[in-house]
Amino acid sequence: MITLSVFAFLPGGWELVVVVFVVLLLFGGKKIPELMRGMGKGIREFNNARSTIENEIREGMREADSKKIEEKTQEKQS
Repeated sequence: MITLSVFAFLPGGWELVVVVFVVLLLFGGKKIPELMRGMGKGIREFNNARSTIENEIREGMREADSKKIEEKTQEKQS
């Protein structure tokens, strides 16, 4: 059985240095903080949307469960 590590494809030591160097060359030192700020905002928006969807799903499940319980109690009372 072949097991792949989760971190197998992440850059390590020198690869990370090369990636940072290329980013510096492409965008320059002044542009990087703007890029990181934008990336942070994007991640924050994604997490907020994910949280909203999870809450809506949980609420829907609670409503469905409460309806089932209500139906069962009405059947037993009849």
